[in-house]
Amino acid sequence: MLIPRYYFSNDFVNFQEYFRTQPHTVRTFRKNEYLWNYGDPITHIFYILSGVARTTLEHENGSRKISSFHSEGTVFPGCHRSVFKIEQSIATMAITEMETFCFSSNDFLQMLTENPQLMLSTLDWYASYINLLLYESAHQDYNSSFVRLCNLLYLFSRNSPSGEHGRINLTQESIAEILTVTRVSAARSLGRLRDEKIIIPHRSWIQIIDQKALESYCSDETLQS
Repeated sequence: MLIPRYYFSNDFVNFQEYFRTQPHTVRTFRKNEYLWNYGDPITHIFYILSGVARTTLEHENGSRKISSFHSEGTVFPGCHRSVFKIEQSIATMAITEMETFCFSSNDFLQMLTENPQLMLSTLDWYASYINLLLYESAHQDYNSSFVRLCNLLYLFSRNSPSGEHGRINLTQESIAEILTVTRVSAARSLGRLRDEKIIIPHRSWIQIIDQKALESYCSDETLQS
C-alpha cells in the first residue's frame, strides 16, 4: 500500500519524449524565482526536467505552510477546467535552478483528451496529492508535534532522492512551515531526536542515524506495511 509523500518526482518521466513533441516552451528558473506567485492566475503547467520547486500556501493572516515539493520527472500544478479561489493563496518557488517544459492549460487539457495513458497517470497523481491532503487533515493534525516531526522525517526518508542515504534536505524553518508549528517547537523536537542519537541536525539538512528508532515513534498510518 502506498504511503503519503510530500516530495513528488518521476510521476510522468515515461511521457518526457511525448511532451517534447507537443506545443511547449522551455523555461528555466533561477533559485528563489517564482513559477507563479500569490495572487497570480495559474495558466500554465510545468513538466520538470531538473531542479526542485516548493509549493506554499498563505493564510490571510500572513502565516504560511509548505504543502509539497516537486522535482524532475513530474508535472505541476495539476490540470483542470475549474478556477478555485484558494489558488490565489498558492505560490510555487524554485529552490534550486530549474529547467522545465511549459504548457498552456488548454494545450495540456488537449493532451489529456488525446492520450488515455497520460489521463490515467494524471488521475493517479491527483490521487497521491489528495492522499497527502487527507493524511494531513484527518491524521497528522491530531498527532503531537513530536510525532508529526517523526512522521515527516520518515516520509522524506522514503520519498525524496537523498532520503535513502539518511540525508533529509530540510531546514528547521522548513520543518516548522510544513508542520505549522513554531520554530521553538520544531527545535525542541529535533533536539530530543538528537539527544536520543536518532538524528544529527546540520545547518540545512538532517542526517538520520537510527532509522528503526525513528520508526518506533511514527504513527501506524505513516509507516509502510
